[in-house]
Amino acid sequence: MDLKTRAKSAWNVFMNKDPTDMWQDYGMSYSYRPDRPKFTGGNARTMAAPIYNRIAMDAAGMNIRHVLLDKNGRYKEDVSSGLNNCLKLEANIDQSARAFIQDVVMSLLDEGCVAIVPIDTDRDRRTGEVKEIYTMRTGKIVQWYPENIKVSVYNDRTGQREEVIVSKRRAAVIENPLYAVINEKNSTMQRLIRKLSLLDAVDEENSAGKFNMIIQLPYAVKTETRRNQAERRRKDMEEQLKQSKYGIAYVDATEKITQLNRPLENSLNAQVEYLTNKLYGELGMTLSILDGTADEKTMLNYYSRTIEPIVSEIAIGMKRVFLTDAQRENNESIEVYQDPFKLVPVNNIAEIADKFTRNEIMTSNEIRQVIGMKPSDDPKADELRNSNISASKEEMRYMYDDGGDEEGENQNGW
Repeated sequence: MDLKTRAKSAWNVFMNKDPTDMWQDYGMSYSYRPDRPKFTGGNARTMAAPIYNRIAMDAAGMNIRHVLLDKNGRYKEDVSSGLNNCLKLEANIDQSARAFIQDVVMSLLDEGCVAIVPIDTDRDRRTGEVKEIYTMRTGKIVQWYPENIKVSVYNDRTGQREEVIVSKRRAAVIENPLYAVINEKNSTMQRLIRKLSLLDAVDEENSAGKFNMIIQLPYAVKTETRRNQAERRRKDMEEQLKQSKYGIAYVDATEKITQLNRPLENSLNAQVEYLTNKLYGELGMTLSILDGTADEKTMLNYYSRTIEPIVSEIAIGMKRVFLTDAQRENNESIEVYQDPFKLVPVNNIAEIADKFTRNEIMTSNEIRQVIGMKPSDDPKADELRNSNISASKEEMRYMYDDGGDEEGENQNGW
């Protein structure tokens, strides 16, 4: 592009302001993202937040795609559709595909059930079926009806959350497969949240300077005179503690002090530790997963027990609602795919790649693509053939006709 042409088409966000922009109504404005999910109850202040965030991030790392399968149910190719654009690139004007799935999983874990609501669509005027989905949002289900749901969903045209009623055949209703562990009233997670709330209350009392103790006086306080005397003694101790630099006071040899909050706090700490370990076990998680030190075996167990059920539930829910009967009959599907080398240590990749090529599972170029390398120009890198087995006479003749050499038949194209 020459300088003159570039000058005509150039535009700068700061220099090329439209003078009418200052009078334009941009709608509602906020100092934060109004479409972001908000935790219910006390979840945001407890250990639920980092657990939910870890699961949501890992679930969003899985690939959910609108694909075409062959007659044997095997992957054939990706379908070019608005739905696939939502799953691979951009779900709406505010969220990338990955951010959207993370939003769905965070809301799913927090609320127990969530709706994926198509916003901009093309519908068949005759049947009412959705032919194409261009954008979608996460909706909070606020009311249930026999065939419909009322959802609170963010409207990017008005900049506000709005409640709308949609058919269960138009929105994908996803239920948390870990509902019994996380969302049930007496589930391990909810019991842990309640215990942590009690522990927070005890900590607040301690930090507020309350000692929560009982003074046993050497006399009965049944009469008004004795009660007044006891009240003066209590105020005297409070004044001593208030005036003392290190919070020290003295008592009479006949008086006895009983501390109330320490046994309660110790009991709560023990219960929190027990419930935390129980929750980790039920979720297939460990502390090492949260701090990033988990080994391969631990991560594989976590993915199979926690991540895979959640992502599969999302994929099945969308497949059931977003694909028409005709599309399913045409072998279209919504499937979940995972990078097979994602959890593999670098020093093991070469060994696994060798096994994949020798057993004719993947070609060399397919493996190179997975690990982020550009394809090899060697034609044999696209052949699905065990390079350690001698080629047949027909293959040998083909190789010679193409200018290959016999010694090169044992190379796998890497």
